Amino acid sequence: MLWTLLLALLVLVLLQTQLSMCLRELRSGSPSPHSSSSASSPAPQNGTLQRLPGAIIIGVRKGGTRALLEMLNLHPDVEVAKAEVHYFNVEEHFHRGLSWYRSQMPFTLPSQLTVEKTPGYFSAPLAPARVWDMNPAVRLLLIVRDPAERVVSDYTQVLHNRLTRHKPYQPLEELLLQKGHINPKYKALQRSLYHQHLSRWLEVFPRDQIHVVDGDALIRDPFPELKKAERFLLLPPKINPSNFYYNTTKGFYCMLTAGHDKCLDESKGRPHAPLSVQAFKQLCHYFRKPNKLFFEMVGRSFSWC
Repeated sequence: MLWTLLLALLVLVLLQTQLSMCLRELRSGSPSPHSSSSASSPAPQNGTLQRLPGAIIIGVRKGGTRALLEMLNLHPDVEVAKAEVHYFNVEEHFHRGLSWYRSQMPFTLPSQLTVEKTPGYFSAPLAPARVWDMNPAVRLLLIVRDPAERVVSDYTQVLHNRLTRHKPYQPLEELLLQKGHINPKYKALQRSLYHQHLSRWLEVFPRDQIHVVDGDALIRDPFPELKKAERFLLLPPKINPSNFYYNTTKGFYCMLTAGHDKCLDESKGRPHAPLSVQAFKQLCHYFRKPNKLFFEMVGRSFSWC
């Protein structure tokens, strides 16, 4: 009986010692040597952390997404992912999980907004639901331009990439037209059917959570479009007209901040591939009905061909 009491007291002392150690660790905030931290959560840098985006530029491809991202980055409360992540539209990336996605984001303070842009999200069928699952409150920006001009720009980029790799590519008119009529199976054409893609996003997100940016207006005069984007993102007004100047050599606006200027890379403003006037008119005519449907969906119209 005596030995049983002594053993019970010994166990009680050991438990009390362990409890005291745990309480000291909790008060000091230091982890137990046996605890493990997530490998996907990098150590903070000066109080910053990598956070999931609070806003995503979802498209459109060749609509001005890079320009919009760089211009938003002028705001001191905005940090942007430098590369297109393609998390929600590439299966290999998506199956790596949100910890991998977070690791692609910049380090930010709690008061800053993380912005990611991948224009491929807009036309990806699974992207809307996946983005919603990540964050139902995320704010979405969609920058659009004349869909006919966008098709030509899309082709021009693919052509440039093919020629750089010394690979042949069909002329635009051969891809765009079949027996004198518009080829509806041409992928670049399908990407310009904005109403089809937007309808999928509106099945998941409310309309007021998607801000539409006029890409053509952004090129002509960036400041008014940036002010609208600031308001949509609930950011204090920090971007000013003095942040932009027109570069006559490049033919578009560049950015100026803290005495340093920055222009988009040489691929922006690249001359379009040739397309006959007649073929372009056919392209404009093809988009009339889709454009009208898109205007009705967003509650505004655009000066497109």
